[in-house]
Amino acid sequence: MCVDGGEAEVLWLYIGDTRSRAEEYKCWLLSLLRKHGVQKVLDVACGTGVDSIMLVEEGFKVVSVDASDKMLKYALKERWERRKEPAFDNWVIEEANWLTLPEDVKKTGDGFDAVICLGNSFAHLPDFKGDQSDQKLALQNIASMVKPGGILIIDHRNYDYILETGQAPQGKNIYYKSDLKQDISTSVLWVNNKPHMITLDYTLELPQPVDVQTPPDTSKFRLSYYPHRLESFKEILRASFFGKCDHSVYGDFKQYTPGQGEVPCYFIHVVKKTT
Repeated sequence: MCVDGGEAEVLWLYIGDTRSRAEEYKCWLLSLLRKHGVQKVLDVACGTGVDSIMLVEEGFKVVSVDASDKMLKYALKERWERRKEPAFDNWVIEEANWLTLPEDVKKTGDGFDAVICLGNSFAHLPDFKGDQSDQKLALQNIASMVKPGGILIIDHRNYDYILETGQAPQGKNIYYKSDLKQDISTSVLWVNNKPHMITLDYTLELPQPVDVQTPPDTSKFRLSYYPHRLESFKEILRASFFGKCDHSVYGDFKQYTPGQGEVPCYFIHVVKKTT
């Protein structure tokens, strides 16, 4: 995700720190990683570092990368402030691009036990050429970081529902519990009768001292995403592993069944690399 300094600051306020992570998400992720015997994790969309910090605190060896130096500064600040803790002193943080990931990240041995790309991060990569070639290359590069027997955990919003209804599914944010009041408007850009981009315009009420009686200040920012449909994303994911994988799909951390009654806000893909 490439953002400017002002947007990065607002996003940091909105997302919060590790204490703001939803407990269901934290328990699900940690349980999944431990079930697969994961020790080494590559976070390819670390942003401000909120997931990586949680994993470092839980004893995982983490390498964290992001394309935005404005976002990385928050992760670097946390590492510096906690540098006396051995786990944080050993935490590796680098700037990297998904399209050049094998050159940007040093892969030790056969690769990482787990690679994570969460928080709807992958959808930030546009379809520059109209054929998804950049997205396919990025997924191949991300998959190449996973060791045989390791797992990739990657997610996206329920864009099928957004495209069909014009709005996001109603429900809590499964990743973090922000205290900021928010208003979100959704718009879809179509190119050649195909959905090309979804834009979410956020208006946030910023925190203010409790004794202040004036109306709160607001901040606005815009995030744009490529609207990955579930079935097509499953196809390019499998192709990025050259078909050598076991693939499971979760809807808001529960095993997903097509046509189920409850509409998930997010789809989470867990892909195990087979030999």
